This record gives sequence, structure tokens and C-alpha cells, in this order.
Amino acid sequence: MRVLVTGAAGMLGSDVCDALAGEHKVVAADIVGNCDWLRVAACETLDITHTRQTFDVIGRAKPELVVHCAAFTDVDGCERDPDKAYRVNALGSWNVAAASEQVGAAILYIGTDFVFDGEKDGHYDEFDTPNPLSHYGRSKWAGEQLVREACRKHFIIRTAWMYGERGKNFVTTILNAAAEGKHLRVVSDQIGSPTYSKDLARVIVSLAGSPLYGVYHATNSGSCSWYELAVKAVQFAGLKGVYVTPIPTSEWPTPTRRPKRSVLRHLALEMQGRDDLRPWDEALSEFVERWTTARQ
Repeated sequence: MRVLVTGAAGMLGSDVCDALAGEHKVVAADIVGNCDWLRVAACETLDITHTRQTFDVIGRAKPELVVHCAAFTDVDGCERDPDKAYRVNALGSWNVAAASEQVGAAILYIGTDFVFDGEKDGHYDEFDTPNPLSHYGRSKWAGEQLVREACRKHFIIRTAWMYGERGKNFVTTILNAAAEGKHLRVVSDQIGSPTYSKDLARVIVSLAGSPLYGVYHATNSGSCSWYELAVKAVQFAGLKGVYVTPIPTSEWPTPTRRPKRSVLRHLALEMQGRDDLRPWDEALSEFVERWTTARQ
């Protein structure tokens, strides 16, 4: 299968390219324009907010599947600059979806737990109604709706609390700060499911070629607070003498309202007998081991 990946140089995009490379012909597309370090068949410069460029790149590549990883994921940045949030996450996704439809490709859009308000007493499944609290959540929810409208063959995969080996993320930030001996204060009253980007990439690859289009939830299994995630990461790294203090959200002011509890149930995968994502702490252990090895 010929697959085009947007945001290919990013944390998830690069893992998706790696996971696809063995069995599929991959075209990497990214705004940085330099994806030569990836194991791909071709590289393209792509700014998804430019409609004509998006249609030109996807039109030349003629993919059968577009994995749309490009997004503005700086949650607080979206709150400070909502115009950029909607330009990238909504208009950009609209462009990619419409261009995919024009060449007859399916699109796989990466969504987020931030489309929910976190008030449900239990896990959110794919049939719960979104109610985003922030510009990030609203712009990603707008992207979902535009993808549905613009491309008939679409997958929407909502995930949460993602970390990986490339790019800025919570786990790496915590580990770097702990390695410097800093005292960490971490929010303990927000609950979610940490997700290793390599594990999410495997789910994406498993959907390539599937006719079961629709909405999916995919995270590592289980849930924890940001505080519990930080404690586990420090513990796995074997960093001694590091103090991690739990604090309420009210003591960590940000411009963004975040869902208090946004644990995602993988109901679509469950119904297909394909919900085999490993526990979050098992995935975290592997990631921290890789981080530790890279520092040596």
C-alpha cells in the first residue's frame, strides 16, 4: 500500500513511518521539508494550512491512505493563539481530508481526549458526545468533523497523554528535570492514560487497509495521574534523591482548562477483538530504558 504521512518528522509521525516502512511504500510529508533520515520512499515539504500545496503534494503522491499526524499540539499555545489552533487543526485537516478524497485515499486522523470535558464518572467510549473545554480541544473536534464531511473513507483515532523518543513531551521533561536534581511538583488530580507513540503507531499500521472506517480510541491500557506517571518514570530511571510532590490543579495555573478525568475506553477495538494495547507502566518502562541508554 502507498501511504502518505503528514507531520512525518514529529514524534508520532516518525514512529508511524518506521512502523509502516517494512510492508508499505511511505511518502513522508512535513513542514520542515527534511525527512531524509526516515526510512521512506520519498519526502515532501508540506504546510497543511496551504490549500493548493496540500492538494498538489497529495495529488502527486497518489496515496491509498493518508495518516494525518500534523497538528498544533501545544495545548497552552492553542489557548494563547486560537487563530493558529483552528488554522492548523481545523483548516489544515480539512485540506488534507479533501485532498485525500480527491485521489480516492482513506484518511486516518489523530484525535485527542481533550474533546471531552472530563466530567463523566467512568471511561469515555467512542459513542460519548464530545464537549471540549479549550481551544485545543475545540480545534481538534472541529478537525474531526471536517474530516468526516470531506472524506468518506476516514478513521479517527483519539489518543491521550502521548510521549515518545522524538519531540517535547511530559515524560522526557520530567526525566530531564529529575536528572538535574530538581524538585518536581506535579498535578495529582487529573487522570488519564499515558500512551507510548510506538504503541499507537502499531495500532495505526494495523488499521491500514481495513474497511472498518470510523472512530477509535487507542491508548495504553490502565490509567493514572500526572503525579503517578512522574513517580513511575523517576523510579524506572533509577534516579535517587528526587522529590516528587503531588499538587492540585489549582496550584499549577495555566491558560487552559483541562479535563479532570479523560480515560478512554477502546470500545471499537474491543468489539473487533483487537484491543491488545499493553499496560501504560509496561510501555513506560521500555521508554525509560531507551532514554537511559541514550544518555549513557
